[in-house]
Amino acid sequence: MAKVEVRPNESLDQALRRFKRKVEQEGLMKVLRAIRHYEKPSEVRRRKRLKKQRSKK
Repeated sequence: MAKVEVRPNESLDQALRRFKRKVEQEGLMKVLRAIRHYEKPSEVRRRKRLKKQRSKK
């Protein structure tokens, strides 16, 4: 779990920005989106195949 402590003389906006960056780097949102809804095995294969095709280009 991402954890950010607010530094002395740091605004809440800056701490929130650091927290969001840390969550993005750890890939937590990607995992949460993946487990939010059931994905059929055929959809998983299709998504992986399309991702592979995009990375080849």
